[in-house]
Amino acid sequence: MKIAMIGSGAAGSVFAGYLRRGGADLTLVDPYKEHMDKIAKDGLTFVIYPDHEYQLTGFKTAYNANDIGTMDIVIFMTKATQLVQAVETAKPCIGENTVLVSLINGLGNDDKLVAAVGPSRVIYGSGSLGTALDGPGKCISSPGAREIQMNFGAVENNPLTEKVGKYLEECFTNGGCPAKFWDDVRPPLWRKIVSNCVLNSLCAITRLKAKDVLFDPNGHRLALQVATECCNVAAACGVQMDVNAWMEGVMKSANTGIGDYFPSMAQDMLMFKRQTEITTLNGAISDYGKKYGVPTPGNDFISGLVLCMEANYDKQYEG
Repeated sequence: MKIAMIGSGAAGSVFAGYLRRGGADLTLVDPYKEHMDKIAKDGLTFVIYPDHEYQLTGFKTAYNANDIGTMDIVIFMTKATQLVQAVETAKPCIGENTVLVSLINGLGNDDKLVAAVGPSRVIYGSGSLGTALDGPGKCISSPGAREIQMNFGAVENNPLTEKVGKYLEECFTNGGCPAKFWDDVRPPLWRKIVSNCVLNSLCAITRLKAKDVLFDPNGHRLALQVATECCNVAAACGVQMDVNAWMEGVMKSANTGIGDYFPSMAQDMLMFKRQTEITTLNGAISDYGKKYGVPTPGNDFISGLVLCMEANYDKQYEG
């Protein structure tokens, strides 16, 4: 099957690295010219933390989807806030039987794909691993502690989505990223949403790595508050979660690679000073909380604080 990765920054490149190691036929699409050109010329330097490095070749690259041909699978790894526009610009490579896949963090990404092609050709999920881009042509993966690192499922289970889902499961797993195509992906997806709401936002605000937040008494207390609110919202949405079990799991993983890096929102705010995905994470938890009558004061405060900070990067103190 031919796969296009729309959005091939840190996460897109890491996911593409695992897929390519698993034998996938991949076209990377990203406007980051130097990155695309480096991969086209020399391949992708793919680092799995802490000490495994691979030079992967055989990728096709493009700055946009205009001339890459019709794909069997189109995976979107842009920012969630860019997804609607990304689907529009990817139309030249989307055919009548193309399955659209979102592996983007946050809530509501599946709805955006369904709006474009209907529910019968949409798969959604996320990965439980850290990602970073170390300059053009080089990406770093920091696997987490969970046995399954990539979780996804179909909006509507049918022969086409099952065929694509099982193929992606095979490629990811053979490439070194254990994956599962679920009949109901909501439980593992919500676990990842809680992780993102807790670690991404708190690391961005505190300017700390995940392990430093979790091992600090005040950071731990804040993490528990945010996680508790998220689990309460998940329950209102029909997915039961045990916050104590979640906290136990995240504390176990804190000393692994995923605890020793700055999550994507922290990278956005601290390194690149760009728009974050806060509205699809903590902001979405606040929205669902209002909808279902679930109090979310911690997520409300964090959402407002991050939005204030990202709107005023140019005015912040530079010591």
